[in-house]
Order: sequence, then structure tokens, then C-alpha cells
Amino acid sequence: QVQLVESGGGLVQPGGSLRLSCAASGILFKFYRMAWYRQAPGKQRELVAVITSGGSIFYTDSVKGRFTISRDNAKNTVYMQMNSLKPDDTAVYYCNARLTYDNWGQGTQVTVSS
Repeated sequence: QVQLVESGGGLVQPGGSLRLSCAASGILFKFYRMAWYRQAPGKQRELVAVITSGGSIFYTDSVKGRFTISRDNAKNTVYMQMNSLKPDDTAVYYCNARLTYDNWGQGTQVTVSS
């Protein structure tokens, strides 16, 4: 049974930082493409960052230079360091694991507000 458990969300002031973690179980983690998506109220879920099994990385334009995705295959965990956070980054952040189909975590709320 695949499980993806996110943690690290919370309330932060504009300009602050958070580090999200996603611990995976039930999969051969090193073979999976891992990604972070987010969904703001009233908006569609959007791709934020991807890290492939080979270590290739992609970011959506709005987070380039501010967010950093990484993975630790020994710990079956993917991370996303989020710096210089803006109110527009407020959303529920979801971890995604894909090999042949998508697996999702339950999401973690990130709120950027003064």
C-alpha cells in the first residue's frame, strides 16, 4: 500500500521560509518521479516542482530561485525548501509519486500572511 505523508506546512510571514517533507512507503522510491503540487482556494491544482529518478529538476516559473526540491533515496523522502515566501504561495501543498500512475499525499497547508 502506497503512503505519502507530508509535513512542514504552517503559517509564515511574507519573506519567511518553510521546509516541506514527504515520506514515502510502499514504493521502490528511487525509481519514482517525485513532485510537489499546490492548490489555492478556487484554483486548479498546479505543478510546482519535479525531481526525477535520475535527479533532473523542473520548477514552475513563479517559484524559480526561491524553492528547492531535493530527495534522499536512503530515507524515501522528498523535500522542498521554500524561501522568500509570498502571499501568492498560500495553498495546500501535495506530494506526488509517479511511476506508471499517480500517487498522492493528503496535503499540508501553507499560509503566507502578515
